[in-house]
Amino acid sequence: MAYATASSVLCGLPLPHAFPRPLFSIASSPPLIRLLHSRSIRWISSLSAGMQASESVLEKEKPVAIDEATSEEYASQSKLLQEFTNMPSIDKAWVFTSDKANNSRAMFSISQSNLFANKRKKFVLSSHISKPSKDSVDFEWSPFPIEMTGTSAVVPSPSGTKLLVVRNAENDAPTKLEIWGPSYLEREIHIPQSIHGSLYVDGWFEGISWNHDETLIAYVAEEPPQPTPVFENGGYKKEGSSEKDCGSWKGRGDWEEDWGETYSKKRKPSLFVVDTASGEVRVAEGVSRSISVGQVIWAPSSSNGCLNYLVFVGWSSENGFQNTPRKLGIKYCYNRPCSLFAVCNPFKKSDTDKVSLSGDTIDNSAAAVKLTHGLSSAFFPVFSPDGKYLVFLSAKSAVDSGAHLATNSLHKIDWPTDGKLQQNMNITDVVPVVMSPEDGCFPGLYCSGFLSDPWLSDGCTMVLSSAWRSTQVILSVNVSSCKVSRVSPEDSNYSWNILALDGDNILAVSSSPIDPPQIKYGYHSSQAEKNTWTWMDVSSPFLKYSEKVRSVLSERIFSILKIPVRNPSSDLPKGAKAPIEAIFVSCKDSSSSPTIVILHGGPHSVFETSYLKSSAFLSSLGYNLLIVNYRGSLGFGEEALQSLPGKIGSQDVQDVLTALDYAVEKGLIDSSKVAVLGGSHGGFLTTHLVGQAPDKFVVAAARNPVCNLSLMVGTTDIPDWCYVETCGKEGKNYFSEAPTAEHLRLFYEKSPISHISKVKAPILFLLGAQDLRVPVSNGLQYARALRERGVEVKVIVFPEDVHGIERPQSDFESFLNIGVWFNKYCK
Repeated sequence: MAYATASSVLCGLPLPHAFPRPLFSIASSPPLIRLLHSRSIRWISSLSAGMQASESVLEKEKPVAIDEATSEEYASQSKLLQEFTNMPSIDKAWVFTSDKANNSRAMFSISQSNLFANKRKKFVLSSHISKPSKDSVDFEWSPFPIEMTGTSAVVPSPSGTKLLVVRNAENDAPTKLEIWGPSYLEREIHIPQSIHGSLYVDGWFEGISWNHDETLIAYVAEEPPQPTPVFENGGYKKEGSSEKDCGSWKGRGDWEEDWGETYSKKRKPSLFVVDTASGEVRVAEGVSRSISVGQVIWAPSSSNGCLNYLVFVGWSSENGFQNTPRKLGIKYCYNRPCSLFAVCNPFKKSDTDKVSLSGDTIDNSAAAVKLTHGLSSAFFPVFSPDGKYLVFLSAKSAVDSGAHLATNSLHKIDWPTDGKLQQNMNITDVVPVVMSPEDGCFPGLYCSGFLSDPWLSDGCTMVLSSAWRSTQVILSVNVSSCKVSRVSPEDSNYSWNILALDGDNILAVSSSPIDPPQIKYGYHSSQAEKNTWTWMDVSSPFLKYSEKVRSVLSERIFSILKIPVRNPSSDLPKGAKAPIEAIFVSCKDSSSSPTIVILHGGPHSVFETSYLKSSAFLSSLGYNLLIVNYRGSLGFGEEALQSLPGKIGSQDVQDVLTALDYAVEKGLIDSSKVAVLGGSHGGFLTTHLVGQAPDKFVVAAARNPVCNLSLMVGTTDIPDWCYVETCGKEGKNYFSEAPTAEHLRLFYEKSPISHISKVKAPILFLLGAQDLRVPVSNGLQYARALRERGVEVKVIVFPEDVHGIERPQSDFESFLNIGVWFNKYCK
């Protein structure tokens, strides 16, 4: 599930007077504070009492004075939040071999919030890595990073001698591809929208892949827009007339389905290849128009010299109810059926190149070849270094059950060295779905992607990151023996994420809720009968945080609480009865401090013990944090995850209350000063908790919350989610664009709005107006209904934000207001 934005003028949705209270004492405030004040006048809305639901006229926004103490609170907290916001983060890293022995080169892609520009600045920073001995490593950093202004993506070639810089089109401008050599721009390619639109660089459809000899680049881009009718004063303009004539305009044309949340202007991702020498762009032929393309890679060249293939993931647009042509939202939704396909390189077609399918030879350009028949899900393909295996992830558990995320499995295909692809290629399981892990054992694969080159030098061991209960760990997987090993330290409660491989060594980051990311360098050694990894700290010039942040975080501690499930049903499987976990962040003397219960969305997601700026900021204000991973979370095995669909609003609510009671009984927190915070499904739980347990929480904040499923089902980009999470696996069979009255009643009963009469706690709502996942109407309806009942409510709407509310200024204002709101009622 996700978050959204709404402008201060919402057509047909009555907002009383915009909440125009100035947040700061303007005269003495620094420029950032004055900026936020002006934004708050426009964006902060409060719901006035006595307003009828049918009203649609907004009162003119007028600043309302606030008391000096509250003004000082905003000013003080904003300064502290800036300290956390200014810290850069590593997005990606690459390591390349060097001519010198025991040396290599690293390149880091870094981003940093720019509040005034309301964007994230992107930088590239390089380093030489030298290894004087096996147990030491030195990083020699370049003196300054290079800002990549206007850049959508940077993709080094396999050798590291070339760099692709993507500058995506805005409006009707062409897309620009820049090919950089070691010291100069080798070629700049301008691609007009008549060929294709922007490249996909979002991490899901994204597929930008250099071929082995670095002469061609395959990528995924939006197909050219379909022609629309042109009109003039005399009416419709016939074909052949110029669109540049005075007095003419383009009509809208037919409405097309898009892929939902974050893809509101993206409808058809298609496959293209560019020749880096000539600049010529060709579209891959043979891909059905009903298929959306993503995650393309180059296949190895065949031994007989036949053309090489492009392997990609394909999603059918006909994934609506009863296979109707409905593109259900795909962001965070691994339950969309998908397959691997192979298609010929469009630059190397010839009459002699044929594809053998079940003994029949056909023209290679006739159609893409489906590689994963019989498997409902296949994505993130990667070839082994020797080209013998095509390895990929599958979310078949999610597709088969309907849960939007579930436990992944890993598979491989033996790739034919002669280039003759068969209709039914043999698929071998490498890592199966783990149903009920034993305590301390591998819980299953929960992987969000692979490195472009994830292989150790043995050619059969890949290294990846995965959730392991409430932590993230680094794993090695041998695709020949199918052995899975934990690479990051087994005794560490920190979370570890792999950045790149340096030969057989690993470049990674490690962090915790109270420790910002630290670069680590790991090397492998064999001791007696077991393999071990040794990790060294790497000092970096950019992962620095201020003395203020260092000071406040040094006073915090964290632990992982294991909490027995309360009164588990006898019909539950073993894995669903296992203890849940909560990450507890506290002051060293925590018993008298107020506590924030923090809940993740999904519901099939997980909070890991990694550093998050937002939670670190809230902790620095003096709060304990109880971050609950209720049953249904990733990282705990498939049985625990699948126990939740059909029981939302009850089992997940009870798990959170169990965790809260456990912390109180252990004397960790003061039960009289508890706040609750969550977004999306976490907002669903937040609003449920203040209704079902109104005396346990003194204040709440919800980001794009699911408050009324019966309203959401007709407006969201993922209506199937409402059915599956409400009805369980059988909900897949009930899903329809026209819910029955019985299902609408069930949706209402499962929703927080059914408990609204019991709510006492003041609630802050943070809503994104462009949210397609949980449309803004959900939060607004619930907030109005609360205000109607006399509950104190504050609503902030971000006009340009989608489900995540991640634009720098919106993110800043969101957590600043959460901090001030909680302090008002907890301290």
